[in-house]
Amino acid sequence: MLNRDEDILQAAETWQKAGHGVALATVVETWGSAPRPAGSSLVINDDGTFLGSVSGGCVEGAVVTEALDVIASGKPKMLEFGVADETAWNVGLSCGGTIRVFVEKVSQS
Repeated sequence: MLNRDEDILQAAETWQKAGHGVALATVVETWGSAPRPAGSSLVINDDGTFLGSVSGGCVEGAVVTEALDVIASGKPKMLEFGVADETAWNVGLSCGGTIRVFVEKVSQS
């Protein structure tokens, strides 16, 4: 069962209050067959713990790795995984589609 948006946002808040750096990864666009629809989210903290889903399989591992860089640098990234991209095959996106995932650091307001 995938976590609800409320669970993901609550985890982000809890981790921040505990002193962790936090990033949010969101599927912003899909083409063709994609494991998760646009709007799907994954929250990641600075020790690599995550909650939610943007794709599944090895793609999520790649997103977590990129999110750790985003937490460290504070600079957002747009990631793209698809069957035409050799990197996508390397991380397991073989469903025939393409996804774009925006990763941003969560800051306290």
